[in-house]
Amino acid sequence: MRWSYRRGRRLVALATAAATLPLTAMLSPAAADTPVPTPAVVPQPVSQQAVSGAGFTLTAGTRIAVLSDDTAARGVGSYLANLLAPATGYSLQVVGGTTAPADAVVLDPRGPASLGAEGYTLSSGSGGVVVTANGAQGLFRGVQTLRQLLPAEVESTTRQSRTWTVAPTQISDSPRYEYRGVMLDVARRFFPVAQVKRYIDEAAAYKINKLHLHLTDDQGWRIAIGALPNLTKVGASTQSGFTGGTDWYYTAADYQEIVSYAASRFMTVVPEIDGPGHTWAAQTSVPELRCDNKYARPYSGFDVGVSLYCLRDQQHKDATRDFLRTVIKAVAEMTPGPYIHLGGDETPQATPEQYDSYVDSATTAVSAANKTTMGWHQLGQSPLPAGSLLQYWGSASDQSSIGTAAESESIRFLRDGVAQGATFIMSPSDHAYLDIKYDAATPYGLSWVGYVPVQKSYEWDPATVTGKPDGTGVVVPAQKVAGVEAALWTDRAYEGSSALPTSGTRWPAPQEYADFMSFPRLPALAEVGWSPQSARDWTSFRQRLGQHGQRWTAAGIGYYPAPDVPWAGPSGSGLNGIRTVTTGGKALDVPGSSRTPGTQLVTWTAHGGANQKWSFTRQSDGTYTLVNQASGLCADVNGASTAAGAAIVQRTCTGGVSQRWNVTPVSGGYTMASANSGLLVTTASTANGALITQQAATGTALQRWTIS
Repeated sequence: MRWSYRRGRRLVALATAAATLPLTAMLSPAAADTPVPTPAVVPQPVSQQAVSGAGFTLTAGTRIAVLSDDTAARGVGSYLANLLAPATGYSLQVVGGTTAPADAVVLDPRGPASLGAEGYTLSSGSGGVVVTANGAQGLFRGVQTLRQLLPAEVESTTRQSRTWTVAPTQISDSPRYEYRGVMLDVARRFFPVAQVKRYIDEAAAYKINKLHLHLTDDQGWRIAIGALPNLTKVGASTQSGFTGGTDWYYTAADYQEIVSYAASRFMTVVPEIDGPGHTWAAQTSVPELRCDNKYARPYSGFDVGVSLYCLRDQQHKDATRDFLRTVIKAVAEMTPGPYIHLGGDETPQATPEQYDSYVDSATTAVSAANKTTMGWHQLGQSPLPAGSLLQYWGSASDQSSIGTAAESESIRFLRDGVAQGATFIMSPSDHAYLDIKYDAATPYGLSWVGYVPVQKSYEWDPATVTGKPDGTGVVVPAQKVAGVEAALWTDRAYEGSSALPTSGTRWPAPQEYADFMSFPRLPALAEVGWSPQSARDWTSFRQRLGQHGQRWTAAGIGYYPAPDVPWAGPSGSGLNGIRTVTTGGKALDVPGSSRTPGTQLVTWTAHGGANQKWSFTRQSDGTYTLVNQASGLCADVNGASTAAGAAIVQRTCTGGVSQRWNVTPVSGGYTMASANSGLLVTTASTANGALITQQAATGTALQRWTIS
C-alpha cells in the first residue's frame, strides 16, 4: 500500500500543521531506523506516513489530556476513555490543561482553521500521541483513526490480556465531502432504540456523520406524533412480514434518545417522512388521506408502489396539506439537524399535477419549520425551494441512457433538479444500496440491479456517477455533489429473500441483518465519501480492509467475509474462496458441467475443471454456502430433507438453511454437515460417478474431505 498520499494546496496546510505539533519532539529518534509498515486505516487518510521507532504503549497510568475547557472537547476525551476501558481494563484519567504533557494521549481542539470542521492531524511515537483539530468534531474523527492504530482486540467488550501499543505514524486528514451518510430503513423492519444506537457506533467508527432514518412507508409508521395518535396505534402495528405490533415505533423520548446519542458521535439525524407514495401506513390511521375517506387495512407485504395520497380534488389536497403541516412541524421540532427528507420516489400512478401538489404542500411545511428540503431525485420534477438537497439512487442503466433520445426518467429529473440549483447526495443503487446481495448465495436482500460485491461498492466516483459509462456527459456538476449515502433497506431482511417468506422462514434480528449486509461494504462507501479520489485504490483498500475483520469479530459484528478480500488472522474468512473438495483422489463434481437445477452431485477424478470448483462463502452464523463455478448453482439437500440418504443436488441459490454447511476440521481433512439436518456429505464410493448423499456420521473416509 502507499505510505503517503498528497492532494492539492489544502494538503500543504494540513502537512504544515502536522509538522508544528508539539509531539514532534516526543517521537523516537529516527537515526538508521527502519520505517514501520503503515497501519491499515479506513477511510484512507489524505496524508499518512510511517514513523521510525517504537509506538506509544498505553498503561493504566496513561492520561488523556484535553487542551481546552470546551465541554464538547472534554466529551471526546471521556468518549475515548470509555471506548478503551472494556478491552484494556484501564480507567484512564481525563485531564485538562493548556500544555501537552509527555507520555499521554493529547487531544488539542485549538488547531488552525485550515483544518476545517472535521479535519485533524495525528502524530504518534514512543513519547505519546497528539490529535489536533479545529474543534471537538475534528477531534472525534481523529479518535476514530487512533483506535485503528491500536491492536484489533481493543474493540472487544471484555478485558483482553495484551500490550496496547499505538502504531507510530503521522497523519494529516480531512474529508472529501461534508455529507457522509447511512440510511436505515426502520419502517419495513423496526429497529429498537438499542440497535439503532449500536448501528450509530458502528458507522461513526468509519467517520459517517449523517443518519437518515426512513421512518414511514407502506409497512409502518415509526414516529409518534402527539396530535395524531392513530399513526402509531394503528400505523405502527405492521412490518414487512409481521402483524400485531404494539410498540414498533419511537416515542418522542425514544427519538430524542436517538438524536442525542447520534449527536454525541457528531452524527446528524435526517428524518424521512415519505410521500406521496409509500403512505399506506398513514392511510390506515388518517382516512381523509384516501379518496374514499375510509381507513385502509394495515399492510405487511413486500410490494412497492401500492399507495398514493388522494390528490384528485381540492378537499383531499387540503387534507394532505394539513396532515403534512402537522407531521412535519412535529418532526422538525424534535430534530435539531437542518434536514427533513420528503421521499418522493416510486409514484407511477401520480399525475404531474398531483405530484406537484404534494411537493408544494410538503416543501411549504419544511420551509415553515426553517428546515432544508431533502428528497429522492424524483423530487426534481417539481418546483423546489432554494437550497434543496436531492438524493440520487439511479444505476448504470440510467447512465447508459445519457445523451440519447431515450434518456431515462431519472436522468430527466436530475436535469430538472440541477436547473433549479439543487445539490445532490449520491446513492447509486448498484453501488451504495446495502440491501443488494453480494452474490447469488447471499441469504438476504434483493438483486434487481444485479449483485454488489465489495469491489463494486468501492470502485465508483461520486463526481462522475451521473455521467455516461465512459465518464463523459456528467449531468450533476462536481461542485453540486454534497456527499454520499449508503442505504440499508429492510423489506427483504430474511433468509431465502429471493422468494416470499413462509412459516418456516428464518428472520434474523435487525442488528444481525444490518451487520452482515453493511460490513464490509459500509466501510468501503465511507472511504468513497471521505478520501480523495486520487488516494483511492482497490488493491490498497482490500489489503487494508482485510485487517479489519478481526476488529469486527472482537466487537461482535457478524460481518460477511467477502471472498475478494484477504482477511487476516484466525478471525478472518477461514475457507472463503474458490476451492476443490476431494476424497480418495476424487473431486466433488457437477456431472457433465450441467446447469440444470436438481442435478445430483457426484465424485469424479480430479481434473481442475470449473465443475469441480466451489466458491466457499462464510455466512453470518459460521456456516458456508458452496457455489459451483460452472453452473452458478448452490449445493443443496434435495427437498430440504432431514433424512439420511437424501441426495445432495445443485439448486438456484436462495441462502436457505438446506444450502448451508457446517465445515469442521477433523484428522486428515474436514467433514461437511448440513446445517438443516446435521448429516454429513458422503460419497457412495471411490468410483467415478459415485453419488453424493447425506448420511449419519460413521467415521468412514468417504465422509472426510480435503478442501484446497
